[in-house]
Amino acid sequence: MHYVIIGGDAAGMSAAMEIVRQDSTAKITTLEKGHIYSYGQCGLPYVVGKHVPSSTDVIARSVEMFRSKYGIDAKTGYEVTSVDPLTKTVSGNILQTRDIFSLKYDRLLIATGASPVIPDWEGKDLAGIHTIKTIPNTEAIIADLKQVNHVTIIGGGYIGLEMAENFVGIGKKVRIIQRSNQLANIFDEDMSGIILQEAIKQQVEVILNEEVQSFSGNHRVNTVITDKRSYHTDLVLIAAGVKPTTDFLKDTGIQTIPNGAIIVNRHLETSIPDIYAAGDCATHYNRVKQKDDYVPLGTTANKQGRLAGFNMMGQKREFKGIVGTSIMKFFDLSLGKTGLSEKEAKQLGISYETHLQQVNDIAGYYPGKEEMQIKLIYRKDNQLLLGGQIVGGNGVDKRIDVLATALFHQMSISDLLDLDLAYSPPFNGVWDPLQQLAKRVRKK
Repeated sequence: MHYVIIGGDAAGMSAAMEIVRQDSTAKITTLEKGHIYSYGQCGLPYVVGKHVPSSTDVIARSVEMFRSKYGIDAKTGYEVTSVDPLTKTVSGNILQTRDIFSLKYDRLLIATGASPVIPDWEGKDLAGIHTIKTIPNTEAIIADLKQVNHVTIIGGGYIGLEMAENFVGIGKKVRIIQRSNQLANIFDEDMSGIILQEAIKQQVEVILNEEVQSFSGNHRVNTVITDKRSYHTDLVLIAAGVKPTTDFLKDTGIQTIPNGAIIVNRHLETSIPDIYAAGDCATHYNRVKQKDDYVPLGTTANKQGRLAGFNMMGQKREFKGIVGTSIMKFFDLSLGKTGLSEKEAKQLGISYETHLQQVNDIAGYYPGKEEMQIKLIYRKDNQLLLGGQIVGGNGVDKRIDVLATALFHQMSISDLLDLDLAYSPPFNGVWDPLQQLAKRVRKK
């Protein structure tokens, strides 16, 4: 059996490694447009911020290891431009030699990930304008920072916020331009206000409700022009979101959702026999919404890739779905979100209620306590949990994971009260913060 995998990162290599472990006779060919395999993209902002000493530290396994230790034909510089499901052939270009290649497959996995969105702004090709998605992107930013004092970030989502913190940490002045009226759009406005205050406290200039239109400069960017005014800058980072890297599949008949993400079933199968997809280029079944969603995260890519490997071998394993859990650090805050926001609940037509409360992460009398703001979203009729958002200091990660587990198992507010959670004054109150909120909700 010849397995061909397009993409050499999280989803692709998770699948490849499961096939290696399960089938000693398998022939595995992986095709990667770049030259680096299996690296942690989520760690790249921290390489820029010097928390991680080198970009090589985020590489889990080298190309050479995949080839020599695991017997995978791991190719680099191979850009796939077409897939022919009728002849079961993958074709494209070898970038170094400019030759054309064509490979036959028995089973194919598309794990091409997602690419940064770069709108067609005038001047977008000027020197000094960057994105961050790959190790070469990261190294280019680091090399370009030597004579830079002021950085402008386009986009106030997770990547924009993480990069803002890391740029400030190495002594740069930072501006964020966000076209909407809040930072971190996955949060509701009452929670994002706390994030904005943290940005201001850390002397990050935040420009809301302005849309970038163009860049100007003599060979190198020095000005960002929005629909309202112009801003001087020494470097620009575009963090305006990502889109699935699937344009090369347009004529294959593989079904996608409007943004280009490949529709897969619970076994990661596409609409074409023997073709699978996983990770940031594929859809992700959302257990709370009870429908396909697109939430590109490294954790999901690894899970889907692993299961795709099993399913490609004929060992049926079902992807159980996501609940939309994420967390990030933003200076002195931890920002956690899982399940639905109010905005999402409204879009789905769900009748819901919310409860927002400020609580301590540990026993109130124990030294070192920190505050967190917790928001629960739940159905109005039966108090079934729909989502949660937490912004604060220590302890956010623990509570957001408890909420994610509760959502996965379709628990209600009352069920939170029954959980047997760990208690000791240095770690928690006798009633966990989530249970404190649950008690208040039950009294309503």
